[in-house]
Amino acid sequence: MIGNRIKQARKASGLSLRALAEKVNISAMAISKYENDQSIPSSGVLIELSKALGVRGEYFYRSEEIELKNVEYRKHSALPKKIQNQIEGNVIEQLERYFELEKFLPSRPIQEFQIPKSIPKNINDYSDIENVADILREAWGLGVNPIAELTDMLEERGIQVFQSDVLDDDKFDGLAVMVDSVPVIVVGKGKGWKGDRQRFTLAHELGHFILEGRIDKNKLDIEKAANRFAGAFLVPESEAKKELGEKRSWFEPKELYVLKHAYGFSMGGWLHRAHELEIISDQNYKRMVIFFRKQGWHKDEPGEQLPSEKPQLFEQLVFRALAEDLIGESKAAELLGISVRDFRDIRRNMERAEDINHQ
Repeated sequence: MIGNRIKQARKASGLSLRALAEKVNISAMAISKYENDQSIPSSGVLIELSKALGVRGEYFYRSEEIELKNVEYRKHSALPKKIQNQIEGNVIEQLERYFELEKFLPSRPIQEFQIPKSIPKNINDYSDIENVADILREAWGLGVNPIAELTDMLEERGIQVFQSDVLDDDKFDGLAVMVDSVPVIVVGKGKGWKGDRQRFTLAHELGHFILEGRIDKNKLDIEKAANRFAGAFLVPESEAKKELGEKRSWFEPKELYVLKHAYGFSMGGWLHRAHELEIISDQNYKRMVIFFRKQGWHKDEPGEQLPSEKPQLFEQLVFRALAEDLIGESKAAELLGISVRDFRDIRRNMERAEDINHQ
């Protein structure tokens, strides 16, 4: 039991047996014996392991066992196995805390994720995906307006959204996986994860859940299909044509910049969206792509960047459980992955802010 927990935490931290052994000042053979349940670490060694692995002591005794199956990476070929293990270990640890929290709550806090029955079972053309996105928006009561907080919207509809700080570069774009019938989407966090990139990734991974089993993979590429879904879900065709017009030969950068901030969809995304909807011709699209590249905007778009979103549901539920005396401060801190001291500081700072507001 403890052995598997040590192995999982080590993989999540990206440490080899030797690297962890050096941090704890014991032999790699001893670590191996612990992980294979051939030996049991003393309480002192467990304390050192928890420090080296960045987990609380309670982690080693947590009974929840989660296995990620059929994980879908957007750029899996670019990720070394060691990094994939690190990402998946990080996700498993977050999921374990979420499922443990659920046990304390009197009822399931969010609705069950369901794919509308009206979505076609067979999708044979990329253009068909426009209709799929429209059907989902209608079923979820989203209308055609911009989605202000995409992360909150997904969590409200039964999709668990987690962030991993394992990678903060262009090698990891997202992860989608089903765990015990619960869909999970993982995106990165950090300065490399601007709001528009994050939102597109969330919509892309949602597309994987919606399109799975409906795409004719002999005709369509699933990644391209998920990209088409993401664009159509964030900016419905009717709105794209309303904002851009039916036919264009060029777009002013400021025009795309304003739309980016209105819809949370990148300038490059708007340009690509106009091309796939045939608002702009192939030739003019290529002209604009060349223009973007000359400006360096294919890497960093101009002006103020969109802030990234942060999942709020889990933290909210922890404080709800605390308020209803379902858990105590120690358990709340453990679930949030912080020390009791840090947790109390958060509560005190909130109380001070409230006092200032009432002065």
